[in-house]
Amino acid sequence: MAASYSLGVFNDNFFKQVAMLLAIGAGHKEYQGWMLFLFTAPFVFLAAPAGWLADRFAKRHIVIGAKGLEVLAMVCGAAGLLTGSWPLIIAMVCTMGLQSCIFGPSLNGSIPELYPASYVTTANGVLKVFVTVAIMSGFALAGFVLDSPGEVLGVPAGRFIAAIIALCVAGVGFAASLGVPHRPPAMRTGREFPWTGPPDTVRTVAECFRDRVLGMTIVADMFVWFVGSMEILVINVLGKEQLGYSDSATSGMLVAQLGGLAAGGLLAGKVATGPRWHSVLAPAALGLAAGMGLVAAAATLGEPARYCGILLGLIVAGVSGGLFMIPCESFVQVRPAADRRGEVISAANFMVFIGIMASAPLANALNEHIMPSVSFAMLGGLSLLAALAVKVAFGREKKA
Repeated sequence: MAASYSLGVFNDNFFKQVAMLLAIGAGHKEYQGWMLFLFTAPFVFLAAPAGWLADRFAKRHIVIGAKGLEVLAMVCGAAGLLTGSWPLIIAMVCTMGLQSCIFGPSLNGSIPELYPASYVTTANGVLKVFVTVAIMSGFALAGFVLDSPGEVLGVPAGRFIAAIIALCVAGVGFAASLGVPHRPPAMRTGREFPWTGPPDTVRTVAECFRDRVLGMTIVADMFVWFVGSMEILVINVLGKEQLGYSDSATSGMLVAQLGGLAAGGLLAGKVATGPRWHSVLAPAALGLAAGMGLVAAAATLGEPARYCGILLGLIVAGVSGGLFMIPCESFVQVRPAADRRGEVISAANFMVFIGIMASAPLANALNEHIMPSVSFAMLGGLSLLAALAVKVAFGREKKA
């Protein structure tokens, strides 16, 4: 399951980065915001059905079906790259959002079934390393592939190679999913299919907030994903437009942040333990602020100090983000009862992706009217406020 998920994450981020870089290169930087918006839409509108499926059916069946959907999405996306059709490319991004929405609760819900609660944060940290390596590989390879010279069959070589890679990885990921072992579903009887979709999810979210610590944790997770999404959308414009970097150098900036995220995930497994696990959140938010402030300051320097300073700031922000994110997501996994785990995870995803969806038009507006380096300074200020809010919100909790 982890192998098929990692391959899907690679494909998703490889293709999205290819599409975003092509959009910026073609003078359509606003497309990257809309692509992110469409990718997140299934998580908002179909969270309840996805959670119900994860609880009601064997996770093996859900995984195989989701990977089959990924193959169809990549066929659509490859056709878009080869023909230069933006509707096909954007349709692929939206379909991959649907695939991830279905897959996520099955993967995340399986971790507490395999490990004791005391090890879930560590298991998530280790998984985050592999997933982050897949994300980094996708982002990094996208820039290098697009920089390929020449043409193949009348198509720019970079776009042709990208299409072939996407199709091949989707096929391998589907083959890997066939090896997922069968486990009985957690929910034997009871809950009906949530036909109303978002209203069902809103009811589940409201139930989650009856547990004060769970509700605060979901909000904290929503915040860190919102900030991370904003960073990715601003980084591409910072590299390509403000600083004039190549596709590969711009992707390298994303790799630096994601590498830090993986390291932060491993660190979380060491320090975010016990009843006071949430004590790491405020320092992690301060680290986010420091890293983004460093990026904003480094953008004013000359080369090579500028690029090195930006990479350092992104690594600091990445480590802090992983240290913030992994404990929150681990708590959401272990807190609910086993037969409602998929439902609660999907409700948390619903909140997270509302934050991500909100980041898309906001990032578009910032990229249109102010320099990306200033946007980083603003995000740093927001992270400072978040550190204070987290300190106050969790300060009264002796244990969670």
